[in-house]
Amino acid sequence: MSETAPQRCGYVALAGRPNVGKSTLMNHLLGRKLGITSRKPQTTRQAMLGILNRNEAQIVFVDTPGIHKSRGRVLNRYMAGQTASALAGVDLALMQVEAQGWKDGDEIVLRRIAEAAAPCICVVNKMDRLARKERLLPLFDELRQKHDFEEIMPVSALRNVGLDQLADAVAERLPEGPHLFAEDQVTDRPLAFLLAETIREKAVRRLGAELPHRTAVEVERIAREGATTEIHAVIYVERETQKRIAIGKGGAMLKSIREDASRDIEALLEPPAGTVALHLWVKVVPRWSDSAQAMQRLGYR
Repeated sequence: MSETAPQRCGYVALAGRPNVGKSTLMNHLLGRKLGITSRKPQTTRQAMLGILNRNEAQIVFVDTPGIHKSRGRVLNRYMAGQTASALAGVDLALMQVEAQGWKDGDEIVLRRIAEAAAPCICVVNKMDRLARKERLLPLFDELRQKHDFEEIMPVSALRNVGLDQLADAVAERLPEGPHLFAEDQVTDRPLAFLLAETIREKAVRRLGAELPHRTAVEVERIAREGATTEIHAVIYVERETQKRIAIGKGGAMLKSIREDASRDIEALLEPPAGTVALHLWVKVVPRWSDSAQAMQRLGYR
């Protein structure tokens, strides 16, 4: 009689510099969207768990903010603390770099991983952007010289290339032990957090280069009445000029954010929400991103 494979379970930190694609990688590994994404750096602000059950293994991914120098506003230092806490005591780290080559910011990430003394797989992402794959060979040689990685694995998260092999490599390195979460649980975050992040993603994508870093979202009310889910949320900015930009002429910008977010929220809610009635307001909290007290009130604890 064949032996049953032992259960495995462990925490796996997704680490990398800002805008390297960590949330995209987690979303595609899970087969559903949890972490918000955009082309603007520092979109992810708080560590979030994404739970994948694969055969007998339960992989608890920890999506982290992009690692960068933690100078500046309280928000920047908060994000650095989130990443440091996430790396402490994980069973494995996935350091994500781009196939186009090693960047200066990758050095900071590698230092943080080395300080945490976590075993690490190097994930070389965005293979789909590399026309000539032989250009990977010098990068692989460079990576081997920089750190004793468990493995170096090329993937394209966006195209789902190499992700099955990556998930298998992760699962086999987890410690034996019982699963920590229910089989149907996909994250540790409550619904209000996921809704707020969905709205913030759409605001980040719609607004200009600087304004997204001064934007926060709070969901104040969720109510289901028959076939309609009512959601009341506030987008916070730091100045009146930013408020006018977020609302737009005749409310056009706020309407676009609401329409974009409503489509994703309908897909996010389970069971199906029917009609989503999303109500958005924009309010000013001066310098909230540089105030620990204001950040705590907005959910950054």
